[in-house]
Amino acid sequence: MSDDPREMLLRRVAADNVAFVNLQFTDVLGIGKTVTIPVEELPDALDHGVWFDGSSIEGFARMVESDMYLVPDLSTYAVVPWDRHEGMITARLICSVYTPDGKPFTGDPRNVLSRMLDQAAAAGYRFMVAPELEFFLFKTDPNGHILEPHDKAGYFDVSTDLATHIRRQMARTLQAMGITVEAVHHEVAPGQHEIDLRYADALRSADHLVTARVALKAVAQINGLHATFMPKPMAGVNGSGMHVHQSLLDVESGKNLFADPDDPYGLSPLARHFIAGLLAHARGMCVLLAPLVNSYKRLVPGFEAPVHISWGRTNRSALVRVPRITAGRYQATRIELRCPDPACNPYLAYTAMLAAGLDGIKRKLPLRDAAEEDLFHVDPRARGLATLPTSLGAALDALREDEVILEAIGPSVAERFLDAKQQEWESYRAYVSQWEIDRYLAIF
Repeated sequence: MSDDPREMLLRRVAADNVAFVNLQFTDVLGIGKTVTIPVEELPDALDHGVWFDGSSIEGFARMVESDMYLVPDLSTYAVVPWDRHEGMITARLICSVYTPDGKPFTGDPRNVLSRMLDQAAAAGYRFMVAPELEFFLFKTDPNGHILEPHDKAGYFDVSTDLATHIRRQMARTLQAMGITVEAVHHEVAPGQHEIDLRYADALRSADHLVTARVALKAVAQINGLHATFMPKPMAGVNGSGMHVHQSLLDVESGKNLFADPDDPYGLSPLARHFIAGLLAHARGMCVLLAPLVNSYKRLVPGFEAPVHISWGRTNRSALVRVPRITAGRYQATRIELRCPDPACNPYLAYTAMLAAGLDGIKRKLPLRDAAEEDLFHVDPRARGLATLPTSLGAALDALREDEVILEAIGPSVAERFLDAKQQEWESYRAYVSQWEIDRYLAIF
């Protein structure tokens, strides 16, 4: 029996009685896209790719350069658990996008991350990440209209947590698709939940995140609910973040290069340079990590979201936190970046984080002293701390000024991302909200 990966995949597809295959990719904003083919077309798709019109995809191509094709990554094969109807079983393969001349399309976010990971590997590093995915569940009416939060529970609550069974369904669904779930629990706000994914190399982790957002919405819908990854769907309560734990491993030995048991924080000099790079580029990469107008209504004081560009261990208002590890388990040493939210394009977000950290290592940037006090209750100016951008517009300006991050994502993605987000910002600025009507109409 052949060990050829193509033949092994085709045998597995046949054993699973698959009828259709979803070929998935993302646009520049991280929105999932799918081309579905009958299983009979899969051999040709594996040999020659599947052509599509890129001019209709957000941020992909202009009309004059529209023809592109999808190349499936065989390692991403999974049967879609919620689409197992008799005779209609559907599998999925995540794809990278290629141009007619057979080269990776520079505007494909997955290719952008792959290129950045290749640079890291050439320097001897393997970038590992583990995201904490937060989201809200809302009730819906029979017409699908979104209503109030699904419950009124709080952090780790049990008795008032109505979604315990649903979260378990979600975990099982992700596990069925090859995604390892480490923990699930209720979060601080009513209707808010968290699912923590296990450490993986950055490309696989980004694939898992794109998959998870689709899967969690599907499970919620089956239960008559709506799952949203909108960072701040309700005022006055905590928003949804996506804290990203990260470390660098040695490519050859697999050793955690962030660990140093003799350091007060357990951090190696390389880890300290990496953190310094994250802090140095925090403003420039922020719009890739928190990409919506709504994202900046989460990044405000008082709701456990970072505002000031700082680091620490016990301080959960810090931008970068160093979690404690069990004594002797130095391989678990990691850092946690707390400003990303679950609406981000994970391929571009991980690219930016890695580029920032590697720049810190390359330039041997010094790491300032940790800020362990709660920064929400001190004057950050006394500590000389800068702040993250306070709006999408300010974040876009910061990206335009950060040459390291712009180079990492490449001119094709930078141009299209900035253009799309500038349009979003201008549309928001021109919109007259109900808050303004309520506040000003009767007075002025």
